[in-house]
Amino acid sequence: MKYWLIKSEPSSYSIDDLKRDERTAWTGVRNFQARNHMRDMKKGDLLLFYHSGGTPREPAGVYGVAKVVKTAYMDPTALDSKDEHYDAKAVKYVKEGKEPLWICVDVAFVKKLLRPVTLAEIKNDKELRSMLVARRGQRLSVMPVEEKHFERIVE
Repeated sequence: MKYWLIKSEPSSYSIDDLKRDERTAWTGVRNFQARNHMRDMKKGDLLLFYHSGGTPREPAGVYGVAKVVKTAYMDPTALDSKDEHYDAKAVKYVKEGKEPLWICVDVAFVKKLLRPVTLAEIKNDKELRSMLVARRGQRLSVMPVEEKHFERIVE
């Protein structure tokens, strides 16, 4: 099993939305490195659900846990001209019979944390500060997490 962190603006899709929906397709990722991380995800892998952006009332941080329930497949939002994540190049790839340019995975709700673990806490915790999310320039929407970091956050 591997561990990952997925990020979303809470105004777009929050841990509470996932709790309500129980399961969703993690679409709209338009960064090649983040896409490649999703390609590596396996069914059953666990995810830290991170709210980005942040406000004083709801700071950036980890708010819950999800799991991968369906591995990588073509992201339908890339082909939908009415969707904000539409990509004409992705349509061209499909027409040419190439591998999908953009993919998604399905994730399911596991639990909401009793309280969020904020980015500030992650940066100030000697066991967590080496996490990719704590490093400047390493703030991908999908990134790997070490098991020890996953366990510490959930603790």
